[in-house]
Amino acid sequence: MKEVRFFYTPEPQTGKLPDDEAAHAVRVLRMTEGDELFLMDGCGTFFRAEITEATKSGCSYRIVETMPQPRQWKAHLHLAMGATKNMDRIEWFAEKATEIGFDELTFLDCRFSERRVVKNERIEKIMISAMKQSRKAELPKLNSMMPFAEFIRQSFTGGKYICHCYDERLPLLRDCLQMGEDAVVLIGPEGDFCIEEVREAEALGFQSVSLGKSRLRTETAALVAVHLMQLASDER
Repeated sequence: MKEVRFFYTPEPQTGKLPDDEAAHAVRVLRMTEGDELFLMDGCGTFFRAEITEATKSGCSYRIVETMPQPRQWKAHLHLAMGATKNMDRIEWFAEKATEIGFDELTFLDCRFSERRVVKNERIEKIMISAMKQSRKAELPKLNSMMPFAEFIRQSFTGGKYICHCYDERLPLLRDCLQMGEDAVVLIGPEGDFCIEEVREAEALGFQSVSLGKSRLRTETAALVAVHLMQLASDER
């Protein structure tokens, strides 16, 4: 059976692959006129298409079939985390969380953050690659880094949770998430949130929760939170 090839094109109706996707199709995969390919717009729709022209300068196609994809989860899932000092750990999280499935990612500038700047371009490319590999129909929204105090003052729908390690008696996130309800979960940087940040978030309606007894790295905790949100939002 011929392998199905997926390509990301945020504007499929243009009839041309983006330059990087065109280069992969033509120069790496040696695809040519008449070959079938599948497109994803990152907004919930796949397209079956046929290449009409493949040259060194680009790749054109015609759409044969439009295939809207049902959402794999019901709620809007937003993960906000303190950026780790090591960029590799951030990139690992972005890839794996996209494979699992969620809707929105924000990096937080917290009191104990060791990284104050995150360049989104490479992370977005990793998320696109993970979306294609896992055949997700939607690309998570990647926001610019935001100061913690500014982030928590935004308006959110559904449940609001902040994970931290200051109290071993906290309820578990898995027990607090409501089936099918929108959720935003905060994960601290290395060293956790400071206690003032926790209290500030609680005063604005965030519920303090635990991810369990294990002490987790920032990116591991964030991935656990995404998985728990995903499970709680499953309609089945």
